[in-house]
Amino acid sequence: MRVLKITIIILGLLLVLNTFLSSRTPTIRDGDGDVIPESISEIIEVKLGGVDQTIMIRGENRRNPVLLFLHGGPGYPQISFARKFQSKLEESFVVVNWDQRGSGKSYSPLIPDESMTKKQLLTDSNDLIDYLRNRFDADKIYLVGHSWGSNLGVFLAQSYPEKLYAYIGIGQSVNDDKGENMSYEFTLREAKIRGNLKAIEELEALGSPPYEDPNKDIMIQRKWLGALGGAARKVNTLKEIMVGSLISSEYSWIDGIKFIVGNYYVRSTMWEDQLALDLFEEVPALKVPVYFCIGRFDHNTPFELVEQYYNQLKAPQKGFIWFEDSAHAPHFEEPNKFAEILLRIRQETSTDVHLLYNRKGF
Repeated sequence: MRVLKITIIILGLLLVLNTFLSSRTPTIRDGDGDVIPESISEIIEVKLGGVDQTIMIRGENRRNPVLLFLHGGPGYPQISFARKFQSKLEESFVVVNWDQRGSGKSYSPLIPDESMTKKQLLTDSNDLIDYLRNRFDADKIYLVGHSWGSNLGVFLAQSYPEKLYAYIGIGQSVNDDKGENMSYEFTLREAKIRGNLKAIEELEALGSPPYEDPNKDIMIQRKWLGALGGAARKVNTLKEIMVGSLISSEYSWIDGIKFIVGNYYVRSTMWEDQLALDLFEEVPALKVPVYFCIGRFDHNTPFELVEQYYNQLKAPQKGFIWFEDSAHAPHFEEPNKFAEILLRIRQETSTDVHLLYNRKGF
């Protein structure tokens, strides 16, 4: 009983500290434990589209090029855990993670429901790109879109090619209506191959898309997709978000609650916007270098569709990189390889002399 009481007291104190201390991200230090002089590490609010939203900026040298991540979901922000997988990227880039409107730290009950549209998030994204270009005196930045974020990323690359060195798509959305049906068919087929009677029962009762209730129906399919190996191989991003919300310095427990509420809210308001996508028709060409980083086992945004789109897409420079041990999140499942690929992309696309510097004498 005494041990139990002490445990409860400690947990209570941790809860109080985590709730009332402002979120923060650790300073970046060298091997001797000294703060790297030109490094940057901060969590701040910026006004995007008239709404305060939260970004995290980290990098070993603020003169390095900016790399902006557009997270997935919609409603699956990554500030709470991104640092765990991005230390190699921080050596060569100023890495920016953003909790999008209505998501995670950027959730607020005061956000107008009518503003929760893809059009508005594209405006928010462009505002953020301009903020970063102005703050770091950069003509261009690198843009990474993951899953839902890749839906936004392609249209940003189409609309503002002059602001980007390159666009990198991870778990690239191509045609979400077709993709959802292919994902469902894979999950049911895999359940039958494995003889998973519970999965077969629930999936057949659910039926194929479109789903009536995105906050209920889609979670049934995603649950079994994950269990059957079509969403993650090494890293469960939902688990990382939840653990990060509990123990990371970047998220308070209040932020964790905001993630849960915001996730439901964003999915409820934006599901139709997510499905209204057909890159074959809408974006047949881009004027910036384009790279797709695709997990060999990705059946969330099915890799077959990404291959088809890549083969038809016209761009000044293209690259298709397979991640053989990954599913839907290769930047988290194989982070070292992803960092190496991004450094190669930087070498291929950067033209400014000052970008050819990093602390290792690149």
